[in-house]
Amino acid sequence: MKVAFVFPGQGSQSIGMMAGFDAHPVVRQTFEEASAVLGEDLWALAERGPEEALALTTNTQPLMLAADVAVWRAWCETSELRPTIVAGHSLGEYAALVAAGALTLEDAVPLVRFRAQAMQEAVPEGVGAMAAILGLDDAQVTALCAAQSAADAVVEAVNFNSPGQVVVAGHKNAVEQLMEAAKEAGAKRAVLLPVSAPFHSSLLLTAAERLAERLNETPFSAPEITLIHNVDVREHNTPEAIRQALAMQAAKPVRWTQTLQEMQARGVTHIVECGPGKVLAALTKRATDGIAGLTLTDSDAIAKAYENLC
Repeated sequence: MKVAFVFPGQGSQSIGMMAGFDAHPVVRQTFEEASAVLGEDLWALAERGPEEALALTTNTQPLMLAADVAVWRAWCETSELRPTIVAGHSLGEYAALVAAGALTLEDAVPLVRFRAQAMQEAVPEGVGAMAAILGLDDAQVTALCAAQSAADAVVEAVNFNSPGQVVVAGHKNAVEQLMEAAKEAGAKRAVLLPVSAPFHSSLLLTAAERLAERLNETPFSAPEITLIHNVDVREHNTPEAIRQALAMQAAKPVRWTQTLQEMQARGVTHIVECGPGKVLAALTKRATDGIAGLTLTDSDAIAKAYENLC
């Protein structure tokens, strides 16, 4: 048995998402630690919303970081078993770095707040958009984007989430045209996503540049657990290489399918989603052949995972 832990990013948040962790006081304590860094009550936001504030990128990113790390710490209290590999989907990579001992939560919280602000400010609100394309393979979506894209109407494949599920991003008009082209090409669905910026597209190059400067001011250590970065599906063991991967990630595609398949190629037999929601567990089933996907959505789920793995 070889276990990997994966950490969800933006999109897994929901009001009440931390309900069910009363058996693990470290969860609330982790939120208090993150809240103290920002001077904001992240626990209240997670518990009560409102939905509009929860969905705001500058809130969602530090909130999800706190949630992922809190669940990780709850697991560490429960079991001595540690994963041999970790990874995080987009923002989740920062939680993976904390779990791997490469970044402290105290440094990660203001860093992801800055990341969120830089990504949001890179493109004026209403100019960019993202859409999920279901039912076409990676090559088909990539080719459609190449055919549709122009200098003033950029659309790119930015999240390769699982076979048959690719997210595109770019200028709103180009994304909408790509959705129609995808339907004509046989896509089962093309769904506009409720986000405020074209994340991971080349339109965020200015955000990546700003983030690179901030990353240079942030201390990193070599990971104590193998971490696969989803921008290039490689592991990086020096602070400088980690910084470069994180900066590139802001304006480059999330190669999640390839990340999961790389884990399988390395002999991983179980992948545990460490954070609220079950999005990554579902992607694991679609992107791998026979890997067991487990979730840690509450104290009962942690206990069940312990029984299965320990």
